[in-house]
Amino acid sequence: MAPGKTANRKPRTAVLAIGSHPDDIEYGCGGTLRRYVNMGCDVHALILTCGEQGGAAEVRRKEQSASAKILGLTKVHWGAFEDTRMPFYERVIPAIEKTVKEVCPHTVFVHHGKDTHQDHRHVSTCTVVAARNVPNVLFFEGPTTYGFEPSVFVDIRDSIKEKFRSLSCHRSQVMKTNVELQSILDIARATAVFRGTQCRMSYAEAFCSLRMFLLQPAERTPGGRLRPARGRHGSG
Repeated sequence: MAPGKTANRKPRTAVLAIGSHPDDIEYGCGGTLRRYVNMGCDVHALILTCGEQGGAAEVRRKEQSASAKILGLTKVHWGAFEDTRMPFYERVIPAIEKTVKEVCPHTVFVHHGKDTHQDHRHVSTCTVVAARNVPNVLFFEGPTTYGFEPSVFVDIRDSIKEKFRSLSCHRSQVMKTNVELQSILDIARATAVFRGTQCRMSYAEAFCSLRMFLLQPAERTPGGRLRPARGRHGSG
């Protein structure tokens, strides 16, 4: 490249996964995130608490960092909220909005709103508000989700190993499932097989959609004309 010139490169598409605690996103959409990474996207995570009710905060942050490396995440963003005591709306929406504005995601993944864990419910509802201008918003499931009726499926046959390896990084949580003799890996595998069976694949992750564009929305020029979406809101 000639001195003084820069490459006219299209910014990479960005994806943001939002979880209440370390290991939430790995279970819900880890395989899908890895596929986005393999496609060349910038994939970010926002974890709103350190999960200190389930183990030492420092340990859980280290486990999340190790997991992020396996998934190939661009960055892990952290909230500053207390585990199991996530406020409803207050301060949570601005915190999520801040990361959404920084990342400028094409797609956001977050907890499904029907969940027996209060943190998951609150984060889901707050994300609907904070991500109101994001083209694609999808809800993932977890072990405490109920009433989940997915209509969107992602084939994760090529990323299932990274999904399980990333979950395994959360060693302090692997056996904390409240299900006799079943680790989080056992439950995640069973879920991936079940969702895969629903869409005729060996392994899959499933989502409910708040909204999802099959063809990406067009942008308007300053003069009001439509033009194809570009940059981080481009194809992906």
